[in-house]
Amino acid sequence: MLTGSDLLTKVKELGDVSKSDLVRACGYVSTKKNGGERLNFTAFYEALLEAKGVNLGDSGVAGIGKGGRKLSYIATVQGNGNLLIGKAYTALLDLKAGDEFEIKLGRKQIRLLPTEEPERLQR
Repeated sequence: MLTGSDLLTKVKELGDVSKSDLVRACGYVSTKKNGGERLNFTAFYEALLEAKGVNLGDSGVAGIGKGGRKLSYIATVQGNGNLLIGKAYTALLDLKAGDEFEIKLGRKQIRLLPTEEPERLQR
């Protein structure tokens, strides 16, 4: 299977051929259990994007990768009365350990408002 600049060169070289022929020529082919040929279009397109500088693997939203669980945006009060906000949510907001918030209680909501740090006030 071709990758990187070799893949880009081969795609340009082949020019206007069918998608199946393009995938086959770049080596993205595997064998099925029954001996038939299987074209791996997804792997080919991912490699093509990677070769063009688009990185899909590391840019998952808040650490949610391929096949990961999705955020529900629902929090549950634990048995000890604590309300836990998970790392995926804090990562979405780029929060760091030690960040402080003022808690505002509404009728059916809780708002967390960032407090201003003394360093920020001096700038």
